[in-house]
Amino acid sequence: MRIIHSATRTDHLTGVTSPQPPGRDWIAVDQGRLVAEGSGDSWLSLLPHGVSDIAVIHAESALLTSGWVDGHCHGGRGVAFDEDTDFTPAIAAHTDHGTRTLVASLVTNPMDTEATAAARLAAAVGHHEALAGIHLEGPFLDHGHRGAHAPEHLLPASLADVQRLYDACAGHLTQITIAPEHDPGLVATNWLVEQGVMVAVGHTSCDYATALAAFDAGASILTHTFNGMPGLHHREPGPIGAALDSPHVTLELIADLVHVTPTLIRTLFAAAPGRVGLITDAMSATGSADGQYMLGSLPVVVADGVARIVGPDGPGSIAGSTLTMDVAVRNVVAAGVALPHAVAAATTTPARALGLPLFPGLGERVDPFLILPDGGARRV
Repeated sequence: MRIIHSATRTDHLTGVTSPQPPGRDWIAVDQGRLVAEGSGDSWLSLLPHGVSDIAVIHAESALLTSGWVDGHCHGGRGVAFDEDTDFTPAIAAHTDHGTRTLVASLVTNPMDTEATAAARLAAAVGHHEALAGIHLEGPFLDHGHRGAHAPEHLLPASLADVQRLYDACAGHLTQITIAPEHDPGLVATNWLVEQGVMVAVGHTSCDYATALAAFDAGASILTHTFNGMPGLHHREPGPIGAALDSPHVTLELIADLVHVTPTLIRTLFAAAPGRVGLITDAMSATGSADGQYMLGSLPVVVADGVARIVGPDGPGSIAGSTLTMDVAVRNVVAAGVALPHAVAAATTTPARALGLPLFPGLGERVDPFLILPDGGARRV
């Protein structure tokens, strides 16, 4: 058994504008499960006389997390979540870097293929503790900002197609990205919100008013902010401005320093305190060598860790990332964001956005590690 004491649990941080409280939290972990928790010196009661197989770790007021929460991830180690295969390598590519929970994302494919892939993932959710649900990133996206989504398979968000994919997910559809201009009357958005699905605005060409209407209807996430959408213009703030003006919206961010510059990383954290959720948007090349890969039906080339669609004139649009969450946190801290805010963006903020537990309960799996001042993690 391991006892970690004098820490500050990430779910006990009092807020993004409050000072970090002194480390008083402790947890006890046995065989990868949380077996006890508390505060102060009460952990001493777990130390029976003469027992030597208990490891005691003094956290020195460091931040203690049970692992990162990644709400937007397409795969890793050569495996994509839309494939008919064992997903264990893809999940391990991220849990090995500290991810506790991830939501598996599917790119746009033909409707039959998409429904089949969703059903496979739904069956896998119960067999992988780290796999919390499914994110459908398509096919209800806009051609103008489709990114790495095959244009021939994009569709308007008809309620019949939405319900077909919802049913295929068998209760495990956590999030779906929709371009609201292709959801007439926001019928699909309203229906999904009623089912408890987190609707995200993304891969869209919509204006401020259209995005704001979707958020007012219950959409609550902006898919990878700045990417796959109009920019934040001073006279037309677009979907980014609408998300900033909607306090319930979480703004996803890919902090690989390829998708978004450090200047805009700092800007987003300042503009939406407590509402930025870090994601990897990682594709199957994550944890693997540079080379040729597939993202759905599209060929991808990865060079120097950057994935791009193979086009007729060479590499084209960015195709996801090869990011892991530990690197994302370090990048955000290096960009000038305070450590507690960066850690919250990789733990409690995405967990709240997706309706997931902020910290495991007693008896549940936990992979504790301490967050160091530079944003690095010490696994314990």
